[in-house]
Amino acid sequence: MATPSKKRRSITNGKVYINASFNNTIVTITDEAGDVLAWSSAGASGFKGSKKSTPYAAQVAAENAVEKVKIYGLEKVDVFVKGVGTGREQSIRALVANGLDIESISDQTPVAHNGCRRPRPRKV
Repeated sequence: MATPSKKRRSITNGKVYINASFNNTIVTITDEAGDVLAWSSAGASGFKGSKKSTPYAAQVAAENAVEKVKIYGLEKVDVFVKGVGTGREQSIRALVANGLDIESISDQTPVAHNGCRRPRPRKV
């Protein structure tokens, strides 16, 4: 017996989560409820090592994620950016260039209040 194919529902509004770390950029596209429709990362796009942290790798990751979600008919998205990597802005530009209307951009980068305890002085 063949497995039933996944039903493609029409989704016009969604959310895009961009996690831009120093080593990689991960782009996740969800519907309004938060169910993941597609995701991509610089590593999954074929970049290795230090090339994953470049703005171009973030752009390619965002383009790949948008290509995967085109079958849903997604038009308007809210963007949530987290992290301090170099791919923050370039991945947002890639979303616009691939035909998504951005309604809002929200920065959700966590800010340390006091951080970890400092290391002890080195004994020489």
